[in-house]
Amino acid sequence: MKISLCTITFRHHLLSLKDIALWAQANDFQGIELWGAHARNLAKHSLYDAEWLAGFGLSVPMVSDYLPTDANEAAVRDGAQHLCRIARHWNARKIRTFAGNRASSEVSSDERDAIASRLRTMCDIAASHGLLLLVETHPNTLADSWSSTARLIELVDHASFRINFDALHVWEAGDDPVAAHQALRSHVGHYHLKNVRSRADLRVFDPANVYAAAGRREGMEPLFDGMMDYNHFLSRLLDEPGVEASLEWFGNDCFNVLGRDRRLLRGLSERHVEPLRVGAL
Repeated sequence: MKISLCTITFRHHLLSLKDIALWAQANDFQGIELWGAHARNLAKHSLYDAEWLAGFGLSVPMVSDYLPTDANEAAVRDGAQHLCRIARHWNARKIRTFAGNRASSEVSSDERDAIASRLRTMCDIAASHGLLLLVETHPNTLADSWSSTARLIELVDHASFRINFDALHVWEAGDDPVAAHQALRSHVGHYHLKNVRSRADLRVFDPANVYAAAGRREGMEPLFDGMMDYNHFLSRLLDEPGVEASLEWFGNDCFNVLGRDRRLLRGLSERHVEPLRVGAL
């Protein structure tokens, strides 16, 4: 499994990409998933590109952004074209977006078809650049449950369409992440890994809270300390070739948390170290 960190972790930090790359290199990460805002702004500087990052032994597996699914055809095409050009600057093979901004239960059949049509257009554009378009499993979207995600895959019906499987959000929906993953596996292109203290704390991942500099961080837990059982989920993935995942940490003390999670993932992969629970380190 190829493990990346996400630059969105450092959205409220005053750090350079070089600072992040040096730390990622020293802590056995293979990639850096670029947040769309970071990818766009960094690409304006001639120093930063895929070749520069490769000097640290790192690559960009995915650029994660927010393409419009309720805009007109021209805006959809312009947004997708621009994001694809940015992704190619970093030699990323995947771009990520969301399937709307309302719960699947609140979306009419006609609205669902319209969103799927726009995603299909984005896929056409992504394919023309040699890229994949990924939609993330996430609350308040058309990928907010196993069944709705499967339906969306059928509707988009495109060879360049994939799912960014956020295991915690699948669990949040009340689905079994292992069973959902088995059902969707052939369409999964990337994984986001994070954890939470309890179901009562899930609102801590609401976008408005995550993006707020003064937002609540209590309830965000390191990967193997939270409520979801990642030992069970990851045991089926770690030995599969070509699997790419990102540790998506939004909380405080990011270097210590990410470093520890990476060590425990490596131990799990090597079958030498059983990941430890809270208080073991």
